[in-house]
Amino acid sequence: MVQAGSFQRMSRLVLVGAVVLLLAGCNMFGQPKIKEEPIIPPDTLYQQALSEMDGQRYITAIATLEKLERQHPYSEFNEKAKLMQVYANYRIGRFPDAILAADRYMALYPGSKETAYVLYLKGNSYFGQIKDITRDQQISQDAIETYSLIISNYPESQYAKDAREKLVIGVDNLAGKEMSVGRYYLGNGQYAAAINRFRTVVEKFQTSTHIEEALYRLTEANLSLGLITEAQTAAAVLGHNYPKSSWYKQAFDLLQRQGVSPQIHSGSSLAQLKTS
Repeated sequence: MVQAGSFQRMSRLVLVGAVVLLLAGCNMFGQPKIKEEPIIPPDTLYQQALSEMDGQRYITAIATLEKLERQHPYSEFNEKAKLMQVYANYRIGRFPDAILAADRYMALYPGSKETAYVLYLKGNSYFGQIKDITRDQQISQDAIETYSLIISNYPESQYAKDAREKLVIGVDNLAGKEMSVGRYYLGNGQYAAAINRFRTVVEKFQTSTHIEEALYRLTEANLSLGLITEAQTAAAVLGHNYPKSSWYKQAFDLLQRQGVSPQIHSGSSLAQLKTS
C-alpha cells in the first residue's frame, strides 16, 4: 500500500516532469523560425537607393544603403553607398550620424576626389548644430576646424567660398561666448578674469564683430584696476582701427573723465594690435 507521503512526492515528480515536457515542447515546436533576409543583387539595391534619394525618401534610402553594405561588403558600389549615406543623413538633419559617416568615408577612402565635398557636408553638419552664444561652443570650434581644412587643402573647390563665409560665423560665435563670460566677470567686479576674456577676443578673433566692444571693455576693466597705460592703449588701438565706432567715443569719454586721453604705450602687448 502506497503511503500518503510517498504518493504526494510521486505527484510532485509527475507534475515537474509534465512542466519540463511542456517547456521542451514549446521550445521544439513553438519557437518562431528566424527569417533569413533575401539576398538582393548589389546593383539592384544601389538603383533602388538612388530612386529613393531622388524621391527624397532619405530614411528609406539609408536603410537600403545599409542593406547593400551588409549583404555585399566588397561590392563596387560601396564607396558611393557610403558617400550617399553622408548626404542622406545631412539632408534629414541627423547631423551626428552624418559626421560619423563622413569620418568613416574619409578613413576608408583617404585619396577620394570627393573628400572636399565630404568635408563640406561634415562642416555643415557641425554648423547646423551651432546654438546661441550662451551654450558650450565646442561645435563652433569643430565647424571652424573643418571649414579651415577645406580652405587650406581645397582653396579652389566650389565649397571654399561658402566655407569661408560660415567660418566667419563660427568665429563670431566663439568670440561672442568669450564676450558673454567677460561681461559677467566685469559686472561682478572680477576685472582680471574679465580682461583675460576680452584679450582672447582681440588677440584670437580679430575678424569677429565683437572686436570693437572688446577693446572698449578692456579700456573699462583696466581703468577699474587702475592700469591707466593699458586702458589708454586699448582705447588708442580702438580709435586707430575704428575711428568712427561708437565704442571708441565711449572709450574716449571714459578716459576723459579720468583726466587722460587715448595713447599707444609701446610696452603694452595691445600696441601690436594697431593696424597700419
